[in-house]
Amino acid sequence: MSAAVEQALNLLRDRRPDSLDKALALLQSTVYSFSMKVCGHPEDAEDTMQEVLLKSVSQLPKFESPSAFAVWLYRVARNRCISSRRPQKNSSARNVSLEELMPDDRELRELLSKSPSPESTALSRESADHLRQALDAVPPAYRMVVVLHDMEELSTSEVAQITGLREGTVRVRLHRGRLLVRKELAQITSGSRPVTHQLRAAATESRPLRCRRLFAALSDYMDGIVNDVVCEQMDRHIADCEPCQAFLSSLKQAVDRCRTYRPACDSRRAEELRRDLMTKYQDAVSALQAPAAQ
Repeated sequence: MSAAVEQALNLLRDRRPDSLDKALALLQSTVYSFSMKVCGHPEDAEDTMQEVLLKSVSQLPKFESPSAFAVWLYRVARNRCISSRRPQKNSSARNVSLEELMPDDRELRELLSKSPSPESTALSRESADHLRQALDAVPPAYRMVVVLHDMEELSTSEVAQITGLREGTVRVRLHRGRLLVRKELAQITSGSRPVTHQLRAAATESRPLRCRRLFAALSDYMDGIVNDVVCEQMDRHIADCEPCQAFLSSLKQAVDRCRTYRPACDSRRAEELRRDLMTKYQDAVSALQAPAAQ
């Protein structure tokens, strides 16, 4: 689950004004960052941050479990983002097939010709802009799962609770969402035109069946949730297959870039909202304590 949410709840238990301010600042940053990744517009993210935190502040004293609060908070933020989403050209609910996301031979040759460096995943201002563009190009259903799982550090089970999806569906969307982000980043940084579905499907037919089976399970393999027998088989295949090695490295780099992306909100706007939230939180605590005192 999100480390920032857990830290915020721990700070709230201190019941000190400075701890309360730090806790609310963490929650502001969390909601704004999540909303920017999903909505893509600072104005929408700020509005979501304000509305969600105003809703959540009266609930904060009631939560003991960080995981339960994280699920509740992200569900509220998700619903707000969906309701305020601006029309997008990629907003259709169509399913993306794995065949569309399989690399063609040209792309594999390019990946094999590149030597990854430690700096390749560093998120500079330019690469952060590229990641923002890549996320915007991913259909919302896949983007939401990638943001919740990879960017917000939530488990598959928590993402399922937030989205109302089955865990198996979450894993399918996560894998295809990761592949979409990787593909978009590759196209943005190389400036290449996307390969049509028909041409890509024809190119992937020549790939060995073992490569195609591995491709379908890469995210589970990366996350360490394949069983020991399958893991051993995939280890052996990857060790002997340079194209699969290169593609796995490329996918890992895309996921690493997602995990380091942290959009920040305007500090002055956040501070103004936080003062109002502190008053509302203290009122909520007093309301909970009143029945006990009677």
